[in-house]
Amino acid sequence: MSSNTAKLDDALRAAILEKPDAILEDQNLMNALVSANERAMGSNIVDLRGIAMERLEARLDRLEDTHRSVIAAAYENLSGTNQIHRAVLRLLDPTDFTDFLASLNQEMAEILRVDALALVLETRQEDGSAAAERIGDVLKIVSPGYVADYAAAGGRGGPDRQVTLRQLQTGSARIYGGKAEWIRSEACLKLDLGSGRLPGMLVLGSEDPHQFSPQQGTDLLGFFAGVFERTMRRWLS
Repeated sequence: MSSNTAKLDDALRAAILEKPDAILEDQNLMNALVSANERAMGSNIVDLRGIAMERLEARLDRLEDTHRSVIAAAYENLSGTNQIHRAVLRLLDPTDFTDFLASLNQEMAEILRVDALALVLETRQEDGSAAAERIGDVLKIVSPGYVADYAAAGGRGGPDRQVTLRQLQTGSARIYGGKAEWIRSEACLKLDLGSGRLPGMLVLGSEDPHQFSPQQGTDLLGFFAGVFERTMRRWLS
């Protein structure tokens, strides 16, 4: 009786017997062996074990994808936390208000990885804008009610939020000046400056449309806004 069964090369057979675990760990090789086994059984036989293996393999792939996503999210969250910690420490360094504004205009934007930063303060004084221009570009003096209107612009109503994240077609020239046309997303951090004072707002602008979006969490920025407004109260007192 003749046999059509293919014979393995002696060297290949010896290599397989020496390291059988290597075959089990090779997903492509195992898939090929399972497929060969199914072809050998013919089309009239249903291999329930093979079906179960395929389902387990698909489930394992999904679990691996989820695992990678969780690790990536955890790393991103840790990176964001470290970023906010650095920003908070930088807030505590300046010894006067002029140095404080200068740090916002320089190091703070770099630490937070944004392309533009503006501190918006409301005032009832008519000469407030002129005074702001003498202090620096980062400070924007506006009329009462501006902060609430700006933070709510393009919004869908609902409860008042301390942190608003949104994507833009173009930034506000009043806030960003010459950089306005490049801004594609922003974070608006409303500031409570204390009893008897008008509110303020810290605006972070980015050329990346995906850096700030409504779907993102705001816990870290909310914490930073809380530290920032307390620092501002100290300077204003």
